[in-house]
Amino acid sequence: MELGIGIGWRPEIAAEVESLSGIDWVEVVAENLCADHLPDSLVRLRERGVTVVPHGVALGLGGADRPDPVRLASLAARAELLGAPLVTEHIAFVRAGGPLTASPRLEAGHLLPVPRTWDALDVLCENVRIAQDSLPVPLALENIAALITWPGEELTEGRFLAELVERTGVRLLIDVANLHTNHVNLGQDPAKALDELPVGAIAYVHVAGGVERNGVWHDTHAHPVTAPVLEVLAELRSRVDPPGVLLERDDAFPPGAELADELDAIRATLRRAAPPAGPGQGLRQAASSADPRPVASPDPRPDPRPDPAPASDDSTGAGARARTAAPTPVPAGTRDRTAVAQTALLSALVAGTPAPEGFDHRRLRVQSRALAAKRADVVAKVAPELPEILGDGYRAAFLAYAGSRPMSGGYRRDALDFAEHVLIAGGPADPVARRRLTYWWQDRSGARPPRRATRLVRAARAALVRK
Repeated sequence: MELGIGIGWRPEIAAEVESLSGIDWVEVVAENLCADHLPDSLVRLRERGVTVVPHGVALGLGGADRPDPVRLASLAARAELLGAPLVTEHIAFVRAGGPLTASPRLEAGHLLPVPRTWDALDVLCENVRIAQDSLPVPLALENIAALITWPGEELTEGRFLAELVERTGVRLLIDVANLHTNHVNLGQDPAKALDELPVGAIAYVHVAGGVERNGVWHDTHAHPVTAPVLEVLAELRSRVDPPGVLLERDDAFPPGAELADELDAIRATLRRAAPPAGPGQGLRQAASSADPRPVASPDPRPDPRPDPAPASDDSTGAGARARTAAPTPVPAGTRDRTAVAQTALLSALVAGTPAPEGFDHRRLRVQSRALAAKRADVVAKVAPELPEILGDGYRAAFLAYAGSRPMSGGYRRDALDFAEHVLIAGGPADPVARRRLTYWWQDRSGARPPRRATRLVRAARAALVRK
């Protein structure tokens, strides 16, 4: 499936995306679409023959729980609404706690890395198979950027992805900006990861901008694409001609002319990095006809797993999926161990509990602050009245609230909980602002603020989370 050159469609740049020349396809965040209605801009793009791919962010396929059937049905409905040729998600976990750990459910509000261990791989593969069976089109999964790494990892990123493809036949969405991020933050070599990848399984590629602060690379999607990210794209293009390449931008949107310049830089990088094709055979043809499994790099530790069964030549289609006809079930206790580990990490990040053993405490603090800052930013977008009412004090108040009160629902619920917290604490000091905040809260959550008994129950629940 040839996609070509694309851009991430966002409501803030809908007009600019429509006016850009040479755009073959767009990608849209699945959770931002209504189940039965498309924005007019996307309708016009589809009428012009532009392919639209839904990109999910909330499934959490790397989490300990099996995928939520409601979320899967929602993603499937959006794929059908768009007539999409595939859907994409992330190799990440986004929530933890709940029945597997008999603890309150925690939401990260962010994509967090899965430990590259055999246990985590077993859980991920089973979750991917469940998702594949529920979706009407093929699934591709994206590698994520990380500020932290798990202790005791058993696989490199490239080998982890190769094993995932081998076992499930899932396709890959390779984000070269994320490879660069992990190079700066975690010391992981993007060239080695690309060498180990099954390049024939690549569905398409993401390119995005970021910024480095105090030695940490922040994958912001709010800055221009940098030269080092384009160098990773060139490394990938020297190995395979990807079916599609897409520019992502999620904030601080520039004028359309700057987006066009970034797309031109991507096209130029792809042209320069393309190796000369042999007589009668292009690079993509050579890649798709070869065995997509990487050659394993030497590892001093013994591999406890048996050799995988031989792969079909079709690494990205029905042949690959057929290899998973009789998968091995996840061993007993694996999901429980994964749940405990992920809950301990997420609780440390969002609820102020002690850091799990083996993690870099400084990096955990950086990640924790980043999660709280993202919550503040997103709540300000979904509930713009809150920063308007609270003025300059909004951000400090929200970060103080987020430091010990983890998100247990979506961002809209978080906005309501924050407003309730401010009111219960006696704020804001300005009586006019307090009256406005009270009315705002009442309009969205009930006739009156919660009674004392409700406040005590919520305080007790928060205390349990912090233990």
